[in-house]
Amino acid sequence: MNNGTLYALTVLIWGSTWYAIEFQLGTVAPEVSLVYRYGAAAALLFAWCLFRGLKLRFAIRDHARFMLLGLLLFGINYVVAYHAQVHITSALTAIAFSTMVWMNILNARLFFGARSGRRVLIGSTLGVIGILVLFVPRIDQLSLDDGMMLGSLLAISSAALASLGNMVSQASQRAGLPVLQSNAWGMFYGTLINAGIALVSGKEFLFDVSPAYIGSLAYLTVFGSIVAFGAYLTLLGRIGAHKAGYAMVLFPVVALVLSTAFEGLNIDRSTAVGCCLVLAGNACVLSRFEGRLRVPRLPPVFARLAARLRPVSEPPC
Repeated sequence: MNNGTLYALTVLIWGSTWYAIEFQLGTVAPEVSLVYRYGAAAALLFAWCLFRGLKLRFAIRDHARFMLLGLLLFGINYVVAYHAQVHITSALTAIAFSTMVWMNILNARLFFGARSGRRVLIGSTLGVIGILVLFVPRIDQLSLDDGMMLGSLLAISSAALASLGNMVSQASQRAGLPVLQSNAWGMFYGTLINAGIALVSGKEFLFDVSPAYIGSLAYLTVFGSIVAFGAYLTLLGRIGAHKAGYAMVLFPVVALVLSTAFEGLNIDRSTAVGCCLVLAGNACVLSRFEGRLRVPRLPPVFARLAARLRPVSEPPC
């Protein structure tokens, strides 16, 4: 699958999961919902690997990587993120997560010596400014008494943990570990970690049988976990965390579009300017892929254009 398709899947799916997470908050504790989500996702991935005859036995040192991946990407970071969204609006959460693009740039430099070019830095700056222009006007009547400070710190902490998880995944792929099996084991260990957190904190393992909860859980399991993480982490291995991380800036725009379509959100000047800045930043970051970014398979009017673009032949060093 080419990079354009992977990027589009990541942005479109994760841009819609913010709305789905809202239906997970309430009757069932966030830690328990995450046990259901990643337990089901791990089971489906293991079943697929067995069906395809893919290797599932790995060395102990590889399982250490899988455990770390589970802790940082599928475990504690999501527990923190779910609790953040209890205290603050999705707008503040989006702003906090948009900082992950800078975290990835710094961590990629620290752990892999990856230098981010001028276009990546300019594009990332434009994107974060665009997110602020988009969402800050929509944040009102907040005070420290509302838990805003706690929620914001939790959201930023979650983004930091996820960025470290990105580094673990990139290192694992460089060590030759396949993404699909790594995700299966990572989600398995993440499920155990979430279950441990739930038990230690005294959470009840309840289940909400409402269609909204079950439907959102199914969507988050299959698309938000299996498909989106598979696409994003594959892309991360190919182009590096400092570039792939820009998806964290673009997917709040998708969430905003969905809110406009289904919740009656009005398009105003800040919306238009913010979207333009984010898209301009996106163009800056993605224009310097190794090779050219191929667009996904689209209607015939775009097919001839896509055929002219050269795919990425190998990941950058």
